[in-house]
Amino acid sequence: MFDTVLVANRGEIARRIIRTLKALGIRSVAVYSDADRHAPHVREADVAVRLGPAPVGESYLAVDRVIQACLDSGAQAVHPGYGFLSENVGFAERLAEHGIRFIGPRPDHLRRFGLKHEARAAAESAGVPLLPGSGLLTDLEDATTEAARIGYPVMLKSTAGGGGIGLRLCRDAAELAREFEVVRRLGAGNFGDDGVFLEKFVETARHLEVQIFGDGAGRVVALGERDCSLQRRNQKVVEEAPAPDLPAAVREALHAAAVRLGEAVSYESAGTIEFVYDAAAQQFYFLEVNTRLQVEHGVTEAIFGVDLVEWMVRQAAGEALALDVPTPQGAAMEVRLNAEDPARAFRPSAGRLTRVVFPEATRVDGWVETGTEVSAFYDNLLAKLIVHAPDRASAIAAMTEALAATHLDGLETNRDYLAQVIAQPWFAAGTVSTRALAGFQARARIVEVLSPGAQTTVQDWPGRVGLWDVGVPPSGPMDALSFRLANRILGNPDGAPALECALMGPTLRFHDDTVIALGGAAMRATLDGKPVPLWEPVAVSAGQTLALAGIDGPGNRTYLAVRGGFDVPEYLGSGAAFTLGKFGGHATGALQAGDALRLGDGDGKSVALSDALKPALTHDWEIGVLYGPHGAPDFFRKEDIDVLFSTAYEVHFNSARTGVRLIGPKPKWARSDGGEAGLHPSNIHDNAYAVGALDFTGDMPIILGPDGPSL
Repeated sequence: MFDTVLVANRGEIARRIIRTLKALGIRSVAVYSDADRHAPHVREADVAVRLGPAPVGESYLAVDRVIQACLDSGAQAVHPGYGFLSENVGFAERLAEHGIRFIGPRPDHLRRFGLKHEARAAAESAGVPLLPGSGLLTDLEDATTEAARIGYPVMLKSTAGGGGIGLRLCRDAAELAREFEVVRRLGAGNFGDDGVFLEKFVETARHLEVQIFGDGAGRVVALGERDCSLQRRNQKVVEEAPAPDLPAAVREALHAAAVRLGEAVSYESAGTIEFVYDAAAQQFYFLEVNTRLQVEHGVTEAIFGVDLVEWMVRQAAGEALALDVPTPQGAAMEVRLNAEDPARAFRPSAGRLTRVVFPEATRVDGWVETGTEVSAFYDNLLAKLIVHAPDRASAIAAMTEALAATHLDGLETNRDYLAQVIAQPWFAAGTVSTRALAGFQARARIVEVLSPGAQTTVQDWPGRVGLWDVGVPPSGPMDALSFRLANRILGNPDGAPALECALMGPTLRFHDDTVIALGGAAMRATLDGKPVPLWEPVAVSAGQTLALAGIDGPGNRTYLAVRGGFDVPEYLGSGAAFTLGKFGGHATGALQAGDALRLGDGDGKSVALSDALKPALTHDWEIGVLYGPHGAPDFFRKEDIDVLFSTAYEVHFNSARTGVRLIGPKPKWARSDGGEAGLHPSNIHDNAYAVGALDFTGDMPIILGPDGPSL
C-alpha cells in the first residue's frame, strides 16, 4: 500500500478522496490555489502545497507544479479525481517518468477513449450498438454531406473533452452551418483539439451509464447503471441508481455491453460507459467512455455499499482485488447544488456564503461552509446531496426532506429549483428524458435588485441585542416604530426582516406573488408605473417592478415590508445588516445591483392601520432626554448645559446610522483637556455609549445611532 498520495484536485472531490485516504491510513497531500487556501480539503490533508494563483493554468492544470509538489512531499501516487488532469495522458506519462503512480486507467486507455470518434470505433469493434454517425469531419461541406446521409436532427460534437462542452443540436443544414465553426473553436479552446463529428440525435432519449471496474488483466465487472437523464444544457442535474422503469432484459444487455467493451481493452481501474437509451424502441446506443471517477459515483456506492476510491487506490497499489460485486440494495439519488441563479438564466454566482446548513442524516459530498468565499474561477458545484432508501419513492421523499433542511445563503443557488424538479409528478412517475427540463420553469421566491438606491439594508427588530458590552452594536431600524407598523399591516411579527431605504430607494423586480407595505418617510413609490400608497397593504404579482424614488417631505428613511419577511440568515442572533462590520443582512452590507432577496414564508392577514397610529414626521423635533453622568460641573459649565437645552440645533449633512451630527454653539467646557484620555476636554475612556446618547466628539454633539460605537 502507498504511504503518501497526492490529490490533484479541489473542492468536494478532493475532500472525498482525502477522507478515504485517512481511513486507509495513507498520508494525504492536498494542492491548492490562492483562491482555495482556506478550503476544507486543505485543512483536512496531512500536507498542503500551494500551486499558484487562482487561474487553473497557473495552478490545477500546471503539470510541472503538480509534479514538483509530488516530489517535494514524497508522494508515491496521485489521485486526480475528475476534471482538471484526470484524463490527461501527458500528465499520467510524466508521473510515470518520475516513478509516481497515476491512480486511474493506463495511458493507453486514456488515449483510446479520450477522443470520442476513436471511442466509437472501439465500441463498434466490441459489438456495442452505435447511433448512426460520421468519422472526423474535414470541413462544412463534408459535414453537410454526412448530415444528409444520417438524417436530421444530428448532434455536432467535439471529439475531445466532456462535461457538455462542444455539443450542438442541429435540426437542419442552416443550423449546422451556424454551429460548425463554433464547435470547432470550443474544442480547440477548451481541449486543444478542433476535431468534430456527427451523431444521430434521439428526440426522446434517456442518458444511462454503467459503472465498470477492471483489474487491467482482462477482468471487468459492472456495478449497475445510473440514470442521468435530467440535464440542463447538457449538464446533469439529478442522477439516480438503479435507472427507473428499465426492462430487465435491457438492463442485462446494457451491463453486458459495457463489460464487453472494457474486456476488449483489458480496462484498468474505474470507468463509466455512457449510453443513449431510446425508451420507445427499448434500444440503447453507445455514447462515450469516461476514463475516471464520475461526479455521480456516490449513488453507485450507496446501493452497492462499496468505496470506489478505495478500490482505485488498492488496485493502483498492486493489490489483487477480488472484484466481488455485492447485490445492489434499494435506490439512491443525487442532486448537484450549484452556485447559480435559476431566476436569471442560471448565471453563475460568486461571493461569500453567510450561512451553510446541511442535513445531518444525508450523505453530503461538499466543500463549503459558513464563511466560504466562492470563486468565479472554477466550476460552480458546491455540494452533492446523496440519499439512499429501500425504494425510489422513499428516496424521493428523503431527497425532498434533505433539500428542505439545506440552507445556503449569501449568494444564489439552485436549491429551490432542485426541490421543484423533485416534486414534479412526471419525475415521480420516472418519465425522465434528456429534454424533460427544456421547458421546465421553476418558481423563484426572490426579489431581484435592479438598482440598490442610496443605502438600502435589511434590518430586523430589536436587532443584535446583548452584545453591546463586547462592542457589537444592535443595528436594527433607525425608525423602529415605522418599521414595526409596516410589518403589522401585513400580519408579520413586528421584528420580521424588512428593508430600510435611505433618501433614494431601490428598484426591485418581484419574481413571485406577495404583499408589501411601505412605512416611514413618504418616498415616491410606483409599481409598474402606478403610485403605491403609504401605510397600506399592496398586492404584487410576479414580474412586477417596484421603484422607490426620492422622499417628498420630512424624514430620511422608508421601510419596505413583505409578507413573511425576507428570508435572511441570522448572524449573532439577528438578520440586521451592519455595514461597517460587514456582516448581517441578505449577504453582507447594503444592497447592490444584481442581488436577490429571498421571500420568506408567511400566511399573515393584512390589517388596516388607523390614522392615530401613523407616525407624524416633521422637520423640527423636540426630544425628551435624561440627564446623564457627565454634565456640569466636572465636564461642562452650567452655561453649556443651558445652551444645550435651549438651542435649536441643525442636523449636519454628514450624519448616518452610526450617529446624527448636530450643528450648534461650541461648549466652553469646564476643563482644559481630557486628562489621561487625551488632549480635548471631551475625551473620556471609562464610560460605555448607548443608542440615543448624546456624545461629544470634540465640540460637535452626536446622537448615537444603532450602528454606533459602544466602546
